[in-house]
Amino acid sequence: MPTSDVGCSATPAASTLASFKLAGRRALVTGSSRGIGSAIALGLAEAGANVAIHFTGNAGQAHDIAERAAAFGVRTGTVQADLGADDGARRAYDGALAALDADGIDILVLNASVQIPRPDWLTLPRDEFEQQINVNLRSSLELCQLAAPGMIERRWGRILTIGSVQESRPHPHMVVYAATKCAQTSLAFNLARQLAPHGITCNNLAPGVILTDRNIGRLADEAYAEKVRSAIPVADFGTPADCTGAALLLCSDAGRYITGQNLYIDGGLGLAN
Repeated sequence: MPTSDVGCSATPAASTLASFKLAGRRALVTGSSRGIGSAIALGLAEAGANVAIHFTGNAGQAHDIAERAAAFGVRTGTVQADLGADDGARRAYDGALAALDADGIDILVLNASVQIPRPDWLTLPRDEFEQQINVNLRSSLELCQLAAPGMIERRWGRILTIGSVQESRPHPHMVVYAATKCAQTSLAFNLARQLAPHGITCNNLAPGVILTDRNIGRLADEAYAEKVRSAIPVADFGTPADCTGAALLLCSDAGRYITGQNLYIDGGLGLAN
């Protein structure tokens, strides 16, 4: 007797590829003037999204990324805001709307972070604690509070937090940073449950050792770099571009059935003992 796959049908390859397209979507990527944030912003622009490039200090880098994004034929602009300030999230959000001439944000990528290594956590001053908490966690919540109502109204939205392999393998010099990344991921999971009925997904990407300007200096010592590399199952460091494909999946219609997930982009480092 023939069987039937209820609700399943063959999907042409073209439709699969089309589900990654983001034409007309409006995106804000925090901390996108460099590193992982810039790679994700450029990937979203290549897929057709209008993208606001957020930065804190280096306007030249931000404008360079904006120009590269605009080359894909999308609308783009730069937004300067200190996410550690009391009004930082509001300034970033309103600036993104102005840069894109938009009435809302469809894709929110929370990439900006502050990382302050401190070998002796017993001497950690409160200002370093608060700076990392405010940028890495508080601003994430506040930006979600600003963007989510419009997403709910439009019944479509994507929220992507950028975490760290330190969620599972915390570095002893980064007690607060690792804790904020765990908390940010918990925020994404909580919002995923609450926003799912409204067509909004919330996920987290957890990069491992990625060759950003933050890490390149630390890996300049060849002996130290080899020690770190030897702990990674694929025996290599990642690049910002390695995060782009996963981000595009989770920010597009291709990822509509993925929410509340934590995807490690770490070459298997999270598996290592």
